[in-house]
Amino acid sequence: MPTEVDVRFNELDPYGHVNHTVYLTYLEVARVELLAAHGVELTALAARTGAQLVVVRLEVDYLGAAVAGDRLTVTCQVVERRRATARFRQTVRRGDRELVRARVRAAVLDTDGRPCAIPDELRAALTPPGDAVGSQAAGDAVPTTSAVGS
Repeated sequence: MPTEVDVRFNELDPYGHVNHTVYLTYLEVARVELLAAHGVELTALAARTGAQLVVVRLEVDYLGAAVAGDRLTVTCQVVERRRATARFRQTVRRGDRELVRARVRAAVLDTDGRPCAIPDELRAALTPPGDAVGSQAAGDAVPTTSAVGS
């Protein structure tokens, strides 16, 4: 499900381009909207289950620049789901031109910052397309709170 964002003046660097850190916000918005489209609201999920979906790895390739007034399309696709993590592939485009390509790994942590199994209601939303069961693995190492950034 693509997400549309309009570039605002306050998101620009001194050279008139979208600041590189702003793209991370665009990517986050698309991930949250993908989950919402599957009926998952992260704050409510955390309140009910204690599970928190946090980013633990992010690789970004900046391929072009966006400027004020651009309308961008941000895509988000789940490419892998394991016991406590999921990987996403994301892009930011202006029309047909790809500006950003990102690979994101998110982990599910409990309230103490320890890895925990993905709750059932989140599991379906994190199933890669064409994978009815998901690519769940028995165990995957996840950094603990001291190494986790969201």
